[in-house]
Amino acid sequence: MSSRIELLNAGLLRSDGRRPYELRTLAINFAPQGTADGSVTYSHGLTQVRVSVLGPHEPKQGTRRETFHDRATLNVEVQLAPFGVGERRRRGRSDKRLLELAASIKSTFEPVVQTHLYPRSTIDIFVHVLQLDGGLLPACINASTLALATAGIPLFDFVCAISGGVYGTQPLLDLTTVEENDVPSVVVGVMPRTGRVTLVQMETRLHMDRFEEVFRVACDAGKVLWSEMRDALRERTGDLVDKLEAGPGMVVAKETEET
Repeated sequence: MSSRIELLNAGLLRSDGRRPYELRTLAINFAPQGTADGSVTYSHGLTQVRVSVLGPHEPKQGTRRETFHDRATLNVEVQLAPFGVGERRRRGRSDKRLLELAASIKSTFEPVVQTHLYPRSTIDIFVHVLQLDGGLLPACINASTLALATAGIPLFDFVCAISGGVYGTQPLLDLTTVEENDVPSVVVGVMPRTGRVTLVQMETRLHMDRFEEVFRVACDAGKVLWSEMRDALRERTGDLVDKLEAGPGMVVAKETEET
């Protein structure tokens, strides 16, 4: 169903005021979540996801037949908060759309995670969608990259994903829900250091000539995201090093002063 909102005006401004290639605001929070080995809350515009990583650990009873003797198994589960979307329908874990999303995340990271280091084990990636306004799969992939890194899981490279589309003849980056519903779109996941592409997903038809241009700008946008994600991870690592050097007593005293 097409939208009545003007997606791109004569001044090449989109409905939310951005330029065609402009990305939405990015926010990354590494606050720990329960017993997770690594966790992150990732916000891209109004889309917000929380990813927790557990493992590697021994497989649970009943799932050992699914493990491999030479590498770890990735288990991905996606949940959607009922208050985070505009639709009334409640989606459970067995929802087809969520299962497809989990399968896309798993297939994206299987060649990226160094699973050969953890044979006969399982790495769990739990994705909780808190708020949705387009770019769900890219947000889940980017957040999973950071959560895996904070959990200490070795990766061959970062995976940075972004959505793109074409309105008329004008390519757009980082689509909102309104734009995703109105224009042909594609999701591209790249490994910035090596230049490899780990994901290209299209759910709508896109002309080959337009696809090439969207694909190129999406790969360039992946490098921009990589810089932001890398800086956030370095800042978190620096904070952890400072706390270790200060010792537990100094950390407690500092937290007491802040409160």
